[in-house]
Amino acid sequence: MPTMADVARSAGVSVATVSHVLNDTRPVLPDTRRAVLDAVEELGYTPNTLARSLVTSRTRSIGLAVSAIRNPYFTEILQGVEASALEHGYGLLIADPHDDPAHEREVVRMLHERRVDGMIVAPSAEPKGLVAYLGRHRVPTVFLDRVVEVPEADGAPRFDQVCAESAEPTARLVGHLTGLGHRRVGLVAGRPGLSTTRERITGYRHGLAAAGLPFDERLLVHGDSEADGGARASAALLSLAVPPTALITANNAMTIGALRALRDRGLSVPGDVALCCFDDFAWADLFTPRLTAIAQPSRDLGAQAVRLLLERLAAPDRPARTVRLPCAFVHRTSCGCAEETGEREPAGAVKSPSTSKPPLTKGPARDRRRR
Repeated sequence: MPTMADVARSAGVSVATVSHVLNDTRPVLPDTRRAVLDAVEELGYTPNTLARSLVTSRTRSIGLAVSAIRNPYFTEILQGVEASALEHGYGLLIADPHDDPAHEREVVRMLHERRVDGMIVAPSAEPKGLVAYLGRHRVPTVFLDRVVEVPEADGAPRFDQVCAESAEPTARLVGHLTGLGHRRVGLVAGRPGLSTTRERITGYRHGLAAAGLPFDERLLVHGDSEADGGARASAALLSLAVPPTALITANNAMTIGALRALRDRGLSVPGDVALCCFDDFAWADLFTPRLTAIAQPSRDLGAQAVRLLLERLAAPDRPARTVRLPCAFVHRTSCGCAEETGEREPAGAVKSPSTSKPPLTKGPARDRRRR
């Protein structure tokens, strides 16, 4: 097996120069760097990662703690994290916290004990223990998708954070449905305690207010961000004496649950109930009708989290930042609009739909929509 000394002889440089090239510990002239890398390629040299970490105090690895197995949304984020990490020469250690505070602390501790250089974490609804551990051990960390309010003395957040906009896109969905004539719009909200849940509820209420409609707490039910919970929440809404004529589901898993609850009651979309969802997903365009959705920039969120973490590693004392990325409104037909729609638009503005309204001539659908 070739050694670093073999690479140095082949490139005509010192072993120290080879080390500087491979570990990025000192600037090296471009021609010299190229000669070293060519020698590495020609000889098939593989650096000893463990030995290198002892010298540099870096493992070139990132710990990622997200519930990727259970949630397709996080699977796409994972792809963005992985691609960006590899681009910058970092490997990933991945753990699933299952959105459980106790398990979350355990997997974060495990990643930290494996000496990752930093972490990217989607915090649970009760992140106090997580925040205490990361702060106590001064672990460079980026919170992903969910914002945690942990102010320092100067009011700045303690950790870098990256997430998508949630409030305004949800208000956009409400505005779209009320523009189509709906006056009873239900929300299947996510797990209490998550910042995404709070923000989407805020957007829901803003959308109602913009349409001149009062907030009715009976039309908001938590589905706990899971398919089964989404089914239960949707069933509760549909069982009201005066049920909603339109539903907004606040994530992709709960959308599946809502569709199940509608099917179990023999209700059609959008003939009986219009449906819009937060989170676009790969098969949303395959349903009949096709699902109108808010699309989050999943892969971009993952890539941005890596960039923030690398900036933190390069400048540990710089002020923390919270970065929010815009979403897109994907206009399809589950809201009752014409089939020719399907555009992706910025999701920040609340506006009435420009397409024709759904027909209001069908007896039951018309009567329920006007309630």
